[in-house]
Amino acid sequence: MNTNMKKINILCVVSLMTLFGCDSILDKGPLDTFSNDNFWTSENNVNGYANKFYDNFLGYGNAGSTGDFYFRTLSDDQVGNSFSKWDPSIPASSTTWKNGWVEVRRANIMLEKIDGIASMSEAAKSHWKGFARLMRAWEYYKLTRTYGDLPWIDKALDITDDGYIYGSRESRDKVMDNVLDDLNYATSNMYENTSKITFNRAVANAMKAEICLYEGTFRKYRKAADGQPAPDAAGATKFLTASKDACTYIMGKSFKLNDSYQGNYNSTNLNTNPEMIFYKPYNAATLMHSTVAYVSSSTQHSGISKDAFDSYLFTDGKPLALTTKDKDDAAKLIDDKMSIADMLSVRDKRLSQTIDPVLCYVGRNYIRSGSLAFGSSSGYGIQKYDNITMPIDNRVNTTKNYTHAPLFWLSVIYLDYAEACAELGSITQADLDNTINKLKTRAGLPALTVAVGYDDPANNHEVSSLIWEIRRERRTELMCDNWNRYWDMVRWHQLDKLDSGKYPNILLGANVVNDPTSKVTKTGNYIDGSLGNTRTFDKKYYLDPIPSGQITLNENLKPQNPGW
Repeated sequence: MNTNMKKINILCVVSLMTLFGCDSILDKGPLDTFSNDNFWTSENNVNGYANKFYDNFLGYGNAGSTGDFYFRTLSDDQVGNSFSKWDPSIPASSTTWKNGWVEVRRANIMLEKIDGIASMSEAAKSHWKGFARLMRAWEYYKLTRTYGDLPWIDKALDITDDGYIYGSRESRDKVMDNVLDDLNYATSNMYENTSKITFNRAVANAMKAEICLYEGTFRKYRKAADGQPAPDAAGATKFLTASKDACTYIMGKSFKLNDSYQGNYNSTNLNTNPEMIFYKPYNAATLMHSTVAYVSSSTQHSGISKDAFDSYLFTDGKPLALTTKDKDDAAKLIDDKMSIADMLSVRDKRLSQTIDPVLCYVGRNYIRSGSLAFGSSSGYGIQKYDNITMPIDNRVNTTKNYTHAPLFWLSVIYLDYAEACAELGSITQADLDNTINKLKTRAGLPALTVAVGYDDPANNHEVSSLIWEIRRERRTELMCDNWNRYWDMVRWHQLDKLDSGKYPNILLGANVVNDPTSKVTKTGNYIDGSLGNTRTFDKKYYLDPIPSGQITLNENLKPQNPGW
């Protein structure tokens, strides 16, 4: 093989490969001057190659691009025009499909080359192989939850690898068992250090906790009648136990909750935050984002829904239907502003740190600070990500925000642990006290007991009162964060709750009955946050369709996913 061909083998996925297409593998700095012969020679070079994987963790986005927080509104938490419906068509191509396979191949190249680097210690080789297997596991996790059955590819494909390139899909359960093997290797071999901006054993365990909680609950609650495999109790137990073990590792380290809930989201320095396991740093000199601007500027943003607002507990620890506190949800007209301060004062503190104390909507825009007024689709303005200490120019202009983005942090581990224990049927009061009751203390709420003490009439998930309350805790703690809510509904097999015809509160906003001059569109007393849109559920939406262009190129990817 000549030198040029060797460079192509590193730098580009062979264009004939139907799973991938051509994509640069090493596209940072001087790395494109290397070939296979002289690149894989040192740990420093491996580190440079591995840096590309960090780009896959969007955080708040890069410059003007959207990130994983706030913008993903296909859920029951936010309302607005964007992401309000499922796409009922089969795409010819998909960046989700393509990019996932590019990253799998990137990881496989790394795995194949590391053992041949004579200058690296065995510990270093084990770490970097763990890194590569962690990234492969992460990409397969995202691909599997999106598409279901997939080809399992554990080598860097060459143009002669027809059997792999045109391979068949394997059972999604078998694929996820392979993912668990990768996770187990990574959590046993990666470096143990305290860095919060590089992947290490703590980050590997945080990823393992998330992936295994997803897989354990997915296998427990899935339904064959909806085109999915039958429930798998043994598999569910295996993955839920793995999630619990990964959480236990992290809970045994020095991480602790930050005093401020909102401080996890609007800080310009997460390095000193004791809750952070891994975060994405931004700064005004080299990398900024736009998330703050979208919730602070004149562009109408996607506020939380009435359904989400109603999910927050009252300060007596009771839900809306059972509280003894004042539950009137009509905003009051005070000084020409529609105030909700009174109702926030008797709710979970996280609500007042997530939304503004004054409603903002068509005809009644609001100025949080500075001079720029904004509105929300639901009336509930999201202040969670805003940092009013930043210069106004940096706050309200897209591409100029530099608050840091949390990616893996302790409160999520507490949620994962409590849920895994509850789903395993082994949860104790000590488990609750050591995890989500710490979150409740920060939120100004009474502790949750194993017995709960009440049955919320809003519980429509067909689960115990304890699991319902643990799911509520997850929803309110992670409001508007990432894709968490959407994928939670998938793994709990509750995606039908996003059907607005059956659950109209998911597209409604605030109660503005006391506004005498309201110009906003309403349904009854409540703002119609959907702007007239509706959303209809079909069980086929539990999986995305395989892009039609891929099936044309490789008929072994048939059959198409159920219902498509």
